[in-house]
Amino acid sequence: MKKGKLIIVSAPSGSGKSTIVNWLMTEHPELKLAFSVSCTSRAPRGEEKDGVEYYFVTPDEFRQKIENNEFLEYEEVYQDRFYGTLKEPVERQREAGLNVVFDVDVKGGINIKKHYGKRALSIFIQPPSVEELRRRLEKRGTDSAEAIAERVEKAAYEMTFAPQFDHILVNDNLEAALAEALEVVGDFCQ
Repeated sequence: MKKGKLIIVSAPSGSGKSTIVNWLMTEHPELKLAFSVSCTSRAPRGEEKDGVEYYFVTPDEFRQKIENNEFLEYEEVYQDRFYGTLKEPVERQREAGLNVVFDVDVKGGINIKKHYGKRALSIFIQPPSVEELRRRLEKRGTDSAEAIAERVEKAAYEMTFAPQFDHILVNDNLEAALAEALEVVGDFCQ
């Protein structure tokens, strides 16, 4: 059986990354996409289950996995609050012939691409402009003005990394963005 490939999708918050990834996974089973489940040291929230939304471990267990070189990428977001991508589950999915999709932040995406090289396709989903991103985040109505300002500032910074990705997809029209994502990912997975 042919090993699966890797599709890395990164974007600033509010760019439509999750919408595009979810659409590819649910509407295009022929792509044989499998989602890469991240690992975290935070406690499960609500109905979250270990191995489904995240692999949940303690901060000490996470540090041990770092020492054992078990991560493709990881980040300590807050003190003792780690997030990362474990190598072993990704390799298990690839061995099963599945194409693994990573929905990761920009730095994580760059690190995974460095690890896999040409075996991975990295896609940066970009809003048409920082101002449009601000409008989208305001329209969501889920964040305070201060949180939106922080997200927009972070997005402007993250957009400077776009040239390090294999493909930049500007999401200014969702239908066009979905079609472009399908074409790019479909060509890569063949």
